[in-house]
Amino acid sequence: MKPLRIALTLAMLSASAAFAQGAPKVEVFKSPSCGCCGGWVEHMRQNGFQVTTHDVADVPAERKKLGMPERLGSCHSAKVAGYVIEGHVPAADIRRLLKEKPKAIGLAVPGMVPGSPGMEAPKPMPYATLLVAGDGTTRVFASH
Repeated sequence: MKPLRIALTLAMLSASAAFAQGAPKVEVFKSPSCGCCGGWVEHMRQNGFQVTTHDVADVPAERKKLGMPERLGSCHSAKVAGYVIEGHVPAADIRRLLKEKPKAIGLAVPGMVPGSPGMEAPKPMPYATLLVAGDGTTRVFASH
């Protein structure tokens, strides 16, 4: 019985390692003092993403380097699979982006909307996740 238990444990560990390797990698650029960014990072991890964070002094400068228009800014910017993610974008929207692979800069939830991931609130507000085209124009990708 003991060898069977060891074999099952090893199989589970192997499957977990394979899942972690296949998990999309997200690189986040955030202010060291922003608590809601940490909430969004945790949301992403809970939804199967592998997240690395970088505390930066100037989030707008990072946003500019990544190619996201300033008018769509929020409190953090991220990169995943060649796309830029701006703000409190739900993990489900990012998964859809990675599945559909549209030609775009990425996704944005401008500002800091109460009720978005990491910005949980007793009175959530409706918001849209925007798909940002290469020329900076946007269209609604998802409504929440």
